[in-house]
Amino acid sequence: MFFPRTVEQRLRKLCEAFPAVVMTGARQAGKTTLLREAFPEHHYVSLDLPTTAEQAERNPDLFLRRHPAPMLIDEIQYAPGLFRHLKSAIDERRHDMGRFLLTGSQHFSLMREVSDSLAGRCGVAELENLSLQEIEAKTPIADTPSELAALLTRGQFPELWRVPELPAREFYSAYVATYLERDVRQILNVGNLRTFERFVRLLATRSARQLNKSDLARDTGISVNAVTSWLSVLQTSGQISLLEPWYVNFGKRLAKAPRVFFRDSGLLCFLLNLDRDTVLTTPLLGAVWETFVFAEMRKLSEAGGANPGSLWTYRDLSRREIDFVIERAGTLSFVECKWQEQPHGRDAGTIRKVSAELEAAGGPWSPGPHFVVGRPASSYDLDAGVTAVGVRDLPAVVAGTPLS
Repeated sequence: MFFPRTVEQRLRKLCEAFPAVVMTGARQAGKTTLLREAFPEHHYVSLDLPTTAEQAERNPDLFLRRHPAPMLIDEIQYAPGLFRHLKSAIDERRHDMGRFLLTGSQHFSLMREVSDSLAGRCGVAELENLSLQEIEAKTPIADTPSELAALLTRGQFPELWRVPELPAREFYSAYVATYLERDVRQILNVGNLRTFERFVRLLATRSARQLNKSDLARDTGISVNAVTSWLSVLQTSGQISLLEPWYVNFGKRLAKAPRVFFRDSGLLCFLLNLDRDTVLTTPLLGAVWETFVFAEMRKLSEAGGANPGSLWTYRDLSRREIDFVIERAGTLSFVECKWQEQPHGRDAGTIRKVSAELEAAGGPWSPGPHFVVGRPASSYDLDAGVTAVGVRDLPAVVAGTPLS
């Protein structure tokens, strides 16, 4: 079963504007499947095979003769020496667009090579796991707590929805083992993988919370420098995101530490040992729900379309927090997440207070529409300027368009 991806339209536009297009994303996000389905005329070669990667690295000229454009090169970060030769091949026919499609699951090393060798010649897109909208194009999901809990704990890796009988726990167990053995060893020389796995599981208990490196270092038994390096590994390989705080002061001192989020709620639940039954009773349910909502908002922003704005978080030194801030064209929209079927007016209390202070500050920013994301059957007004919405309203929330 193939799931059409929203980002495909953006990908085609990039292929019309650049000779090469690189698609990044975590392992198993569906990069290769999407590109092979959308561009069947491109010759496919995978550098995930060590022998093929060695050929591309040691003799890139011969490799490019054997695999002429148009070409899709999978996991290109395994042959960094190929980039300079791709540049020469592109420059020979500079105005032939979309000839080279490149994928990689190690974002930092990949983008460093792109910046060094393919600057101005390469468009970039990121593919995350399936969005709720993409899943429901094939598999409708009811709004009941049990069905949503099943979605949260199964996660949104395409393979888990392509093969419904595949046990999620078995998938994630193999995924973590492969990730540790392949990506971690190649990106960073971690001496003790068991300690790294313990670090990842401790980090899972902090998803959707403000990042505190000192606490993580103490609880894992490693240095703060090691925490910084290991967080970088998780970001590089597409497993976590750090959401930075909104940084413009409109009257209060703001906390500057980012919040950490796992990029898939299913992987998060696996690391927390939660299933569709236990997730509904755990104190971590709110964090899992925020992780899921943030992932949906990121996917909508990455897909493009109407002006999606920039995503931030908010926390001041009085410990008042707002989960997400959408900055768009001089306005700030605040978004809170509540695992409730019918959010109440009191759930918008912090939004009201911070919005009033923003308006009173008289700076360059003004309050926009604000939202509380829960599980209502349909959207409704909570307070002046604050609307209760469900996850299916997020496309309008992120795009800044009227709710249907």
